[in-house]
Amino acid sequence: MQAAPVRATAIPSLTTALRAVESLLMSGGQRTARRNAWTSVLEDRRRAKDRVEAERVLGQGLIARP
Repeated sequence: MQAAPVRATAIPSLTTALRAVESLLMSGGQRTARRNAWTSVLEDRRRAKDRVEAERVLGQGLIARP
């Protein structure tokens, strides 16, 4: 039995493929705006997660109140 042939070129990742399509469809300013918006969404999600964790800790009385 022979081994499968090895590919000479790597298959691009999904992220790479999406960025290539994005560069074809959007101007530079639109790409920057979309990336900034997505960064904001991720930051909002992180803050919401932190807020829920803080509320959970406060609800358990683990933080001493003066």
